Amino acid sequence: MSNTEKTSPKAAELRVNYWIDGDGNKTAPIRLKDHKGKFKIIYGFQNWCPGCHSIGLPSLKKMVDALQEDKNVVFFAVQTVFEGFDENTADKLRENQLKYDLKIPFGHDDGSDYGEKRATVMTDFQTGGTPWFLLIDEEDTVVFSDFHINVEGAIAFLKSRKK
Repeated sequence: MSNTEKTSPKAAELRVNYWIDGDGNKTAPIRLKDHKGKFKIIYGFQNWCPGCHSIGLPSLKKMVDALQEDKNVVFFAVQTVFEGFDENTADKLRENQLKYDLKIPFGHDDGSDYGEKRATVMTDFQTGGTPWFLLIDEEDTVVFSDFHINVEGAIAFLKSRKK
């Protein structure tokens, strides 16, 4: 491999301990290892983030709606708190599920369970803020990590993969 080629990193295991299921009920922590062989999409947001509400959550909703029949694609939303700890709280998860009609698991990650001062997802996946999309393939390789996602392109890609 030449020096100009980059390899995609293997996904770190999630260290998010507070989760609610698609119906808003507290549930056991989500672990990526429990979804081996599936394509995983993680959306990082903060409740007080204007871009998360104007672009990110509507983009997530569009993807979830388009791919809801594909049992080999799973979605998770994680409030990745790195500022505004008094505003970006766990009680905002259900509020956002309902507002965007997203029946997917939502997690709250402020890093405090591990003595960190910001979300573990941000540290472990080296994300740059919110909104943020992580796409992890069936072999647990991070294939996309960025603020902006081409929603139609992502949907077309996910629909075209071999199953």
